[in-house]
Amino acid sequence: MNLNSVNTNIGAMTALQSLNRTNDALAVVQKRVSTGFRVSDAKDDGGAFAVAQSVRGDVAGLTAANEQLGGLKGIIDVTLQGLNQVSTTMVELRTVLTRLADGTINTEQRAQYNQQYDQLRTQVERFIDDATYNGRTLLSVDAAAGGGDIATTRNEIGSLLTIVAFDGATDFVVAAAPADDVAARTAITGDWTTVNASINDALNRLGSDARYIDSQVGYNRDKLDAVEGGLGALIDADIAKEAARLQALQIRQQLGTQTLSITNQAPQALLSLFGR
Repeated sequence: MNLNSVNTNIGAMTALQSLNRTNDALAVVQKRVSTGFRVSDAKDDGGAFAVAQSVRGDVAGLTAANEQLGGLKGIIDVTLQGLNQVSTTMVELRTVLTRLADGTINTEQRAQYNQQYDQLRTQVERFIDDATYNGRTLLSVDAAAGGGDIATTRNEIGSLLTIVAFDGATDFVVAAAPADDVAARTAITGDWTTVNASINDALNRLGSDARYIDSQVGYNRDKLDAVEGGLGALIDADIAKEAARLQALQIRQQLGTQTLSITNQAPQALLSLFGR
């Protein structure tokens, strides 16, 4: 039953409720369009937002892990360059040792070869000392000099990758120049062979470590893409859909405003009952 009253306008109240619901829905859609997120805070969807924050933590962890692995890769690359120089110098040392093993060379020639040998040995020591990156080195076990094992995070949960350091000053440097041809021949099959084998083993191990780090960094990148894709599916807004909804709601808002205006004028019809 219609109520003809100037105090209570049922039609206007109904129109106002409908307009309020339209405005609320419009505010939600405008928020999604402006932020690009279906869930931008806990008020939108508390459960989804909590999951999203956890996933964002994983993304931050993977990004940080790759940054740390990049630093470790720098250390290994510098170490490999230093060892390559050491290995090349070892070849030259072998040449000099072979000449020193010749019993027919005279004293002056032996002195010259010994000097050349000592210079090459010094070069090896310098290459080892200079193989540092950001104050760290893998060719020393002296912590005071930035040496020692290096452990770094490799994934988002903080799992460690440890690279064991070498005692370069001991394992990668040959003994002093041999005193005579007999000592030189002994050095070729003994000291030089042992040191050269240690250098080759280190090159092989560090090369494998470098390849693993490249693989881990690549895996972390792929995982980041997958995780971010899942995060997007969880909280991203469908902008095309929201744009269409925005236009529809704007039209509803205009119609609701007009309807409210019309219903607010309804009580004025009662004035016609009071003719002059």
